[in-house]
Amino acid sequence: MRKKLEGNGLWESSRMMLPEHKVAINELEKASRQRERIELDEQEWEHVARSVTESLHHRQPVTLRLFHPLEELTVIGIVERIDQLKGRFMVDGEWFMIRDIEGAAVQENEENGLF
Repeated sequence: MRKKLEGNGLWESSRMMLPEHKVAINELEKASRQRERIELDEQEWEHVARSVTESLHHRQPVTLRLFHPLEELTVIGIVERIDQLKGRFMVDGEWFMIRDIEGAAVQENEENGLF
């Protein structure tokens, strides 16, 4: 005895997802999780600039919140170099873009050091 397919026939009998559909679904999900860039006002940029400069000149650790489209990114360390021409700064040998900074806070150095 043979069972007859009802309804849509061929489409209902094959329940598979095409690779193109899977890619499109993944991209849509990824796009829905993306963060929006925060625009800092002039006063906040002054605070950021002061914090980065203090870290560079006084060798004080700084905590910087940076924009990343998929996650919250925090950089903690001492600013080693600033390249104003390319709009970037270096912490622990790694370059970051100045325009990506969303917030900054200078950490107080301990008088006694680490030991």
